[in-house]
Amino acid sequence: MNAAGTMLGPWSSFYVMIGSSAAALTGLMFVVITLVNNNDRRKKRNPDGISTFSTPTVLHFCAPLFVAATIAAPWESLRYPAIAIAVLGAYGVVYISYLMVRASRLTSYRPDVEDWVWFSIMPFCAYVAMCAGGLGLLVVPSRALFAVGGASLLLIFIGIRNSWDVVTFLAVNGPPQDDDDPK
Repeated sequence: MNAAGTMLGPWSSFYVMIGSSAAALTGLMFVVITLVNNNDRRKKRNPDGISTFSTPTVLHFCAPLFVAATIAAPWESLRYPAIAIAVLGAYGVVYISYLMVRASRLTSYRPDVEDWVWFSIMPFCAYVAMCAGGLGLLVVPSRALFAVGGASLLLIFIGIRNSWDVVTFLAVNGPPQDDDDPK
């Protein structure tokens, strides 16, 4: 077995669990969005709420799925998975930063402190950890794998919590009306 296989092999069960969970939860998000949108197709919807709250949740599930697939691949060295994971983390940081600006400009809904923590701050920290962990794979892989694994697990928990928040918001407030499309 090569050096990358020796380092990544012990993580295989963890990433099978993470990847499977992320894939299943991504599918459930598609079901929820479909059910919400099928409730009344005649109403004009403002896409800002879905783009700001639901779409990032799908990304939070897809990122661990990507990491799981990357870690499971039979790499000969850690260089390429390290770069892929670091780039994913950097993309997440930029994307969450963009969403923070977008959320602050919403007119139909004002995010409260809990929204800022769960939809912005925690995902931002998870993607920073993922980027750092990816880069760390090049230097101290045994420790960096814990950062990448922790960031992946955190993103799944963030996604679960945020999915629940969106679903309960819609259940209590009903489907979005014309310009009232916060989540």
